[in-house]
Amino acid sequence: MIKVLLADDQVLVRAGFRALLDAQDDIEVAGEASDGEEAVAQARRLRPDVILMDIRMPGLDGLAATRRIASDERLGDVKIVILTTFELDEYVFEALRGGASGFLVKDTEPVELIHAVRAVAAGDALLSPGVTRRLIAEFAARAKEPAPSPRLNALTDREREVMALVGEGLSNEEIAARLVVSPATAKTHVSRTMVKLGARDRAQLVVFAYESGLVKPGWLP
Repeated sequence: MIKVLLADDQVLVRAGFRALLDAQDDIEVAGEASDGEEAVAQARRLRPDVILMDIRMPGLDGLAATRRIASDERLGDVKIVILTTFELDEYVFEALRGGASGFLVKDTEPVELIHAVRAVAAGDALLSPGVTRRLIAEFAARAKEPAPSPRLNALTDREREVMALVGEGLSNEEIAARLVVSPATAKTHVSRTMVKLGARDRAQLVVFAYESGLVKPGWLP
Protein backbone atom coordinates (compact mmCIF):
# COMPACT_ATOMS: atom_id res chain seq x y z
CA MET A 1 0.00 0.00 0.00
CA ILE A 2 1.38 3.42 -1.01
CA LYS A 3 0.91 5.98 1.78
CA VAL A 4 0.34 9.55 0.58
CA LEU A 5 0.41 12.86 2.45
CA LEU A 6 -1.50 15.77 0.91
CA ALA A 7 -0.07 19.23 1.60
CA ASP A 8 -2.16 22.08 0.17
CA ASP A 9 -3.81 25.11 1.73
CA GLN A 10 -6.97 24.64 -0.34
CA VAL A 11 -9.45 22.30 1.30
CA LEU A 12 -11.23 21.49 -1.97
CA VAL A 13 -7.97 20.51 -3.67
CA ARG A 14 -7.12 18.13 -0.84
CA ALA A 15 -10.65 16.69 -0.85
CA GLY A 16 -10.51 16.06 -4.59
CA PHE A 17 -7.13 14.38 -4.43
CA ARG A 18 -8.18 12.29 -1.41
CA ALA A 19 -11.32 11.03 -3.14
CA LEU A 20 -9.36 10.08 -6.25
CA LEU A 21 -6.44 8.40 -4.48
CA ASP A 22 -8.41 6.58 -1.80
CA ALA A 23 -10.47 4.94 -4.55
CA GLN A 24 -7.34 3.04 -5.67
CA ASP A 25 -6.68 -0.41 -4.20
CA ASP A 26 -2.96 0.23 -3.74
CA ILE A 27 -3.01 3.85 -2.48
CA GLU A 28 -4.20 5.40 0.76
CA VAL A 29 -4.14 9.03 1.92
CA ALA A 30 -2.49 8.79 5.33
CA GLY A 31 -2.83 12.46 6.23
CA GLU A 32 -3.30 16.07 5.19
CA ALA A 33 -1.53 19.36 5.86
CA SER A 34 -2.59 22.93 5.15
CA ASP A 35 0.85 24.57 5.32
CA GLY A 36 4.55 23.75 5.21
CA GLU A 37 5.07 23.47 8.96
CA GLU A 38 2.25 20.98 9.25
CA ALA A 39 3.58 19.07 6.22
CA VAL A 40 6.99 18.65 7.86
CA ALA A 41 5.42 17.54 11.14
CA GLN A 42 3.09 15.08 9.41
CA ALA A 43 5.94 13.70 7.31
CA ARG A 44 7.93 12.94 10.45
CA ARG A 45 4.92 11.40 12.17
CA LEU A 46 3.46 9.38 9.30
CA ARG A 47 6.55 8.57 7.20
CA PRO A 48 4.53 8.55 3.95
CA ASP A 49 5.87 7.09 0.73
CA VAL A 50 4.83 10.13 -1.30
CA ILE A 51 3.99 13.74 -0.44
CA LEU A 52 1.96 15.84 -2.87
CA MET A 53 3.26 19.29 -1.91
CA ASP A 54 1.72 22.57 -3.01
CA ILE A 55 4.57 24.96 -3.75
CA ARG A 56 2.70 28.08 -2.64
CA MET A 57 1.29 27.92 0.89
CA PRO A 58 1.02 30.48 3.71
CA GLY A 59 3.73 30.56 6.36
CA LEU A 60 6.33 27.95 5.48
CA ASP A 61 5.89 27.37 1.76
CA GLY A 62 6.28 24.11 -0.15
CA LEU A 63 9.82 24.94 -1.24
CA ALA A 64 11.08 25.40 2.32
CA ALA A 65 9.14 22.38 3.54
CA THR A 66 10.66 20.26 0.76
CA ARG A 67 14.17 21.30 1.82
CA ARG A 68 13.48 20.42 5.45
CA ILE A 69 12.07 17.02 4.63
CA ALA A 70 14.76 16.16 2.09
CA SER A 71 17.53 17.11 4.53
CA ASP A 72 16.11 14.89 7.30
CA GLU A 73 17.97 11.57 7.15
CA ARG A 74 15.06 9.84 8.87
CA LEU A 75 12.88 10.74 5.88
CA GLY A 76 15.27 9.54 3.20
CA ASP A 77 12.66 7.24 1.65
CA VAL A 78 9.97 9.93 1.43
CA LYS A 79 9.38 11.15 -2.12
CA ILE A 80 8.03 14.65 -2.76
CA VAL A 81 6.02 15.72 -5.79
CA ILE A 82 5.58 19.47 -6.15
CA LEU A 83 2.12 20.73 -7.14
CA THR A 84 2.05 23.96 -9.10
CA THR A 85 -0.43 25.98 -11.13
CA PHE A 86 2.05 26.65 -13.95
CA GLU A 87 4.52 24.27 -15.60
CA LEU A 88 7.25 26.92 -15.63
CA ASP A 89 6.91 28.08 -12.06
CA GLU A 90 10.09 29.91 -11.03
CA TYR A 91 10.30 27.87 -7.84
CA VAL A 92 10.10 24.42 -9.42
CA PHE A 93 13.80 24.26 -10.31
CA GLU A 94 14.67 25.26 -6.75
CA ALA A 95 12.37 22.53 -5.46
CA LEU A 96 14.11 19.92 -7.61
CA ARG A 97 17.45 21.16 -6.38
CA GLY A 98 16.11 20.92 -2.84
CA GLY A 99 15.15 17.27 -3.16
CA ALA A 100 11.78 17.00 -4.89
CA SER A 101 11.31 14.03 -7.22
CA GLY A 102 9.32 15.97 -9.79
CA PHE A 103 6.27 18.11 -10.23
CA LEU A 104 2.71 18.11 -11.50
CA VAL A 105 0.43 20.91 -12.58
CA LYS A 106 -2.73 20.98 -10.48
CA ASP A 107 -5.06 20.49 -13.44
CA THR A 108 -3.36 17.26 -14.49
CA GLU A 109 -5.67 14.45 -15.59
CA PRO A 110 -6.76 12.05 -12.79
CA VAL A 111 -5.12 9.05 -14.47
CA GLU A 112 -1.85 10.99 -14.69
CA LEU A 113 -1.97 11.86 -10.99
CA ILE A 114 -2.47 8.21 -10.05
CA HIS A 115 0.35 7.15 -12.37
CA ALA A 116 2.59 9.84 -10.88
CA VAL A 117 2.07 8.63 -7.32
CA ARG A 118 2.85 5.05 -8.31
CA ALA A 119 5.87 6.04 -10.39
CA VAL A 120 7.44 8.19 -7.68
CA ALA A 121 6.78 5.55 -5.03
CA ALA A 122 8.67 3.10 -7.27
CA GLY A 123 11.67 5.46 -7.42
CA ASP A 124 11.12 7.17 -10.75
CA ALA A 125 11.27 10.93 -11.30
CA LEU A 126 8.41 12.92 -12.78
CA LEU A 127 10.39 14.69 -15.45
CA SER A 128 9.19 14.08 -18.97
CA PRO A 129 11.66 14.98 -21.74
CA GLY A 130 9.61 17.95 -22.95
CA VAL A 131 9.06 19.40 -19.51
CA THR A 132 12.68 18.81 -18.52
CA ARG A 133 13.98 20.68 -21.54
CA ARG A 134 11.65 23.64 -21.05
CA LEU A 135 12.08 23.88 -17.31
CA ILE A 136 15.84 23.54 -17.13
CA ALA A 137 16.54 25.61 -20.22
CA GLU A 138 14.33 28.42 -18.94
CA PHE A 139 15.90 28.78 -15.52
CA ALA A 140 19.41 27.40 -15.92
CA ALA A 141 19.91 29.83 -18.81
CA ARG A 142 19.52 32.70 -16.35
CA ALA A 143 22.27 31.40 -14.11
CA LYS A 144 25.93 32.27 -14.48
CA GLU A 145 28.27 29.87 -16.29
CA PRO A 146 28.86 26.93 -13.92
CA ALA A 147 32.36 25.95 -12.92
CA PRO A 148 33.34 22.32 -13.62
CA SER A 149 32.51 20.26 -10.56
CA PRO A 150 35.23 18.08 -8.99
CA ARG A 151 32.47 15.59 -8.15
CA LEU A 152 32.42 14.63 -11.82
CA ASN A 153 35.88 13.10 -11.33
CA ALA A 154 34.24 10.21 -9.49
CA LEU A 155 32.35 9.21 -12.64
CA THR A 156 33.58 7.09 -15.52
CA ASP A 157 33.33 8.47 -19.05
CA ARG A 158 30.29 6.26 -19.69
CA GLU A 159 28.62 7.44 -16.48
CA ARG A 160 29.15 11.06 -17.50
CA GLU A 161 27.64 10.26 -20.87
CA VAL A 162 24.66 8.60 -19.23
CA MET A 163 24.13 11.51 -16.82
CA ALA A 164 24.18 13.97 -19.71
CA LEU A 165 21.42 11.94 -21.39
CA VAL A 166 19.43 11.89 -18.14
CA GLY A 167 19.87 15.66 -18.13
CA GLU A 168 18.28 15.83 -21.57
CA GLY A 169 15.24 14.06 -20.13
CA LEU A 170 15.77 10.63 -21.69
CA SER A 171 14.32 7.52 -20.06
CA ASN A 172 16.41 4.40 -19.42
CA GLU A 173 14.97 2.83 -22.57
CA GLU A 174 15.88 5.88 -24.65
CA ILE A 175 19.37 5.98 -23.16
CA ALA A 176 19.80 2.30 -23.99
CA ALA A 177 18.78 2.92 -27.60
CA ARG A 178 21.12 5.92 -27.91
CA LEU A 179 24.11 4.01 -26.51
CA VAL A 180 23.17 0.67 -28.09
CA VAL A 181 23.07 -1.18 -24.77
CA SER A 182 20.33 -3.05 -22.93
CA PRO A 183 17.81 -1.14 -20.77
CA ALA A 184 19.14 -3.07 -17.76
CA THR A 185 22.66 -1.83 -18.46
CA ALA A 186 21.44 1.73 -18.83
CA LYS A 187 19.55 1.44 -15.54
CA THR A 188 22.69 0.13 -13.84
CA HIS A 189 24.74 3.09 -15.09
CA VAL A 190 22.09 5.54 -13.86
CA SER A 191 21.94 3.84 -10.46
CA ARG A 192 25.72 3.84 -10.02
CA THR A 193 25.89 7.50 -10.97
CA MET A 194 23.24 8.36 -8.41
CA VAL A 195 25.13 6.47 -5.70
CA LYS A 196 28.45 8.15 -6.52
CA LEU A 197 26.91 11.63 -6.46
CA GLY A 198 24.66 10.99 -3.47
CA ALA A 199 21.57 11.87 -5.50
CA ARG A 200 18.20 11.07 -3.92
CA ASP A 201 16.71 10.24 -7.29
CA ARG A 202 16.79 10.86 -11.01
CA ALA A 203 15.51 14.41 -10.65
CA GLN A 204 18.62 15.42 -8.73
CA LEU A 205 20.79 13.91 -11.45
CA VAL A 206 19.13 16.27 -13.91
CA VAL A 207 19.82 19.26 -11.68
CA PHE A 208 23.44 18.23 -11.13
CA ALA A 209 23.98 17.68 -14.85
CA TYR A 210 23.20 21.35 -15.46
CA GLU A 211 24.74 22.84 -12.35
CA SER A 212 28.02 21.04 -13.00
CA GLY A 213 28.18 22.28 -16.58
CA LEU A 214 28.03 18.73 -17.99
CA VAL A 215 24.96 19.77 -19.95
CA LYS A 216 24.23 23.31 -21.04
CA PRO A 217 20.79 24.71 -21.95
CA GLY A 218 22.09 25.99 -25.28
CA TRP A 219 22.80 22.46 -26.41
CA LEU A 220 19.17 21.43 -26.25
CA PRO A 221 17.10 21.32 -29.47
